[in-house]
Amino acid sequence: MVEIAPFKGMIYNTEKIKKFDDVMSPPYDIISEQMQNELYNKNEFNFVKLILGKILPDDTDLNNRYTRAKQLFDVWQQQKILIPSQATAIFPYKVDYTVNKEKKQMNGFFVLLKLDPDYKTVKAHEKTLAKPKADRLNLMRACYANLEPIQLMYMDQKDIIRKTMDAAIDTPLINVKGYDGFTHQLWRLDNTKAIQAILNELEKKILFIADGHHRYQTSINYAAEKREQTGNKDPNAPFNYIMVVLCNMFDPGLSILPTHRFIKMSHVNFDELSKKLEKYFIVEKKSITNLEKDYQKIGKKIMNDIKTDDKHMLAFYTKGMYYILTLKDEQVMDQKARDHSKTWRTLDVSILHKLILEEFLGITEKNLEDHVKYTRVDGEAIQQVDEGKYDFSFLINATKIDQLKAIADASEHMPQKSTYFLPKMLSGLVMYKM
Repeated sequence: MVEIAPFKGMIYNTEKIKKFDDVMSPPYDIISEQMQNELYNKNEFNFVKLILGKILPDDTDLNNRYTRAKQLFDVWQQQKILIPSQATAIFPYKVDYTVNKEKKQMNGFFVLLKLDPDYKTVKAHEKTLAKPKADRLNLMRACYANLEPIQLMYMDQKDIIRKTMDAAIDTPLINVKGYDGFTHQLWRLDNTKAIQAILNELEKKILFIADGHHRYQTSINYAAEKREQTGNKDPNAPFNYIMVVLCNMFDPGLSILPTHRFIKMSHVNFDELSKKLEKYFIVEKKSITNLEKDYQKIGKKIMNDIKTDDKHMLAFYTKGMYYILTLKDEQVMDQKARDHSKTWRTLDVSILHKLILEEFLGITEKNLEDHVKYTRVDGEAIQQVDEGKYDFSFLINATKIDQLKAIADASEHMPQKSTYFLPKMLSGLVMYKM
């Protein structure tokens, strides 16, 4: 059974902060060093100082980005920069944005979710890596709080939950333009009748993690750690809950974008690799001509070249040229991945990892973090190769939402970074202080 609870969310004080645009932040995991500096300079109370503080040369075990986040978190509460809501509530959340020239609105809400360590009612579709979990665990230990939400989806074909919320809200508490140019709106809903109706509706549903696999597992690890430290076995102890944003899987405002792969492997001979790939793929070599240095156009052209409704197509890019790969026969995956479901075997990202990264490049789960990095930006997948930061890149099509559901239902895991959901949640809207 899914257990959801309203909570006294911590928010920025509207009497202290006059321009919310200046204190909000992107999620920690997409903040570059340049963006971090810009956010630091934007406002002394910018949320980035809590979720991704700077690493300093003289950091020690007693003075580091995590301890400084804890100090700031405490001081901002003392100064009433951050204040808790007076009553327990859920926080409806809407994002208006444009993707591929189409206007969309995502509907969701902040709420507490009781952790499910066995993943019976909360389904994951990706495995987690060690480094991101250690980082977020250190921050949670220091602040004893969820500073950012993770995103999960539920299935509500009649859209009953959103309709219930919309009928109970009026003027938003926060209306802010995010780093992404999207409009983010937040409400506080403390109507007990409406909240109970939403909790009842969710009780028998299954939830699917969309964004935040590492942080969900980190919260499970943290709860186990706190139980051991404190001896508190109360199943409703605060550390047994995590702050989440829940969205309807059928919400047309949700978008899934592809996540491309950068490869760091300098010894690869591309002509030899393309010959090897002919074992499984039709390989078409193309040169970059009049689009020199316009990385966005190059990325768009490559993505148009691999656009398909019924084939498995992807591309790998090297300086000045790219190779279009079309899988000859998907039945080869039946032989290469017999221990996986049909859905898993027919994912483009699985085909990339199994038939190319593993077989021809020797990149497996054990050394994945050493060789592979990710981007959702088509042009960036080109630019960073041209600039020599990576040796080559693979561009792929997006995973479909019905594929994600099928994988999670089967308790399988896609390869790392198989999905990139849009819009990303804005950080700094609500916090959960345990």
